[in-house]
Amino acid sequence: MEFECIIYEKKDTVATVKLHRPKVLNAMNIQMWRDLQSALDDVKNDPQIKVLIITGEGRAFSTGADLKESKTRSLEAYRDYLVELQETSRRIIRFEKPTIAAINGYALGSGYELALACDIRIAADEAQIGSPEAKVTSSVTGGAMRLVQDLIGPGKARELLFTGDTIDGREAARIGLVNTSVPLEELMRAAQEMAQKIAANSAFSLKMIKKGLLMARGEVSMEALMDFETEACLACVSTKERQTSLKDFEDRKK
Repeated sequence: MEFECIIYEKKDTVATVKLHRPKVLNAMNIQMWRDLQSALDDVKNDPQIKVLIITGEGRAFSTGADLKESKTRSLEAYRDYLVELQETSRRIIRFEKPTIAAINGYALGSGYELALACDIRIAADEAQIGSPEAKVTSSVTGGAMRLVQDLIGPGKARELLFTGDTIDGREAARIGLVNTSVPLEELMRAAQEMAQKIAANSAFSLKMIKKGLLMARGEVSMEALMDFETEACLACVSTKERQTSLKDFEDRKK
């Protein structure tokens, strides 16, 4: 299968999606989310595939939303982008086959949230992980408001989301944000080893266990939470502060 923004491969019982916009550190546009959905369709419908690995090309897993594109979007276009983002995240969270994020580099904003939506996260020691949304007058998406708290507790989740700080893979493993961290050169081998260990088990058992784990989570429905996330993000990006924040963020990078 040919895609514009991802590389999709299958080998034996494992499929791999590699986010592929390396010139912009795999920043996410609407086409990338659509490509991901198409890959999910293929994984779901292929009975030979039992595990999906998601990783990034080059120096980044993904640096999140493409801010150059977002500067010129109308609110209607931004809503369309968020609908694709949220739908893809919903599908990954609920996906009946286990998913592994192999975080090879920068995982920021919605790139980090994509990793959170996966069942298991393995990070390179040097990976930089965080949610800078508050620094650019945006808000988190992808179910992250629940997922981060589930992993590291409400206090640490608030600290990271409120400050916008990034942490490396080692620290992410220490606090439980990722399952483990390894040297970058060992990352894909570690992800493949985990995938093969999972794939050796019953596909039906994995499906039922994952469904049960999702049913056991929380009192507020994921639907309600993610609908709120869409509105919160739109409310943020429609403020006058948004453009100033984007300019300040770009100036800091120079």
